[in-house]
Amino acid sequence: MPRADFYLIAKPRFRDEPLRLVCELARKAYDANHWTLVLARDAAQAEALDELLWDMGEDAYIPHQIAGTDEEDELTPVLIAPPEFDAPLRPLVINLRDDPVRGEFERVLEVVPADESARGPLRERWTQYKSRGLDVSKHDM
Repeated sequence: MPRADFYLIAKPRFRDEPLRLVCELARKAYDANHWTLVLARDAAQAEALDELLWDMGEDAYIPHQIAGTDEEDELTPVLIAPPEFDAPLRPLVINLRDDPVRGEFERVLEVVPADESARGPLRERWTQYKSRGLDVSKHDM
């Protein structure tokens, strides 16, 4: 059964830099050999994620790239897709966009902002995933 996991930003280090949580999730996915698609909100966010993934520490290398930059998309374990690039879904999707992920996947990760006022759309998304039959859970980060 497909899953939807909601990661609620709680720790100060993620409140200050929410994209760091996305990088941590991508690192864990790569370490577990899960090929991952990150759906970035826009091209600027895709670029920011690309930079942060290069800055994960000396002992953390996460092969990644922005979708469409060369022919290696299919060979790259972590693919970052801005909205203007229609990348095929992978078994694991980290969704940073405003809409729920549609299509076939095994697991979707949704990052929930620390700001309570910004959580309303994600509550709606929780309901949408649940109505589609996904196993839904939350994690405090």
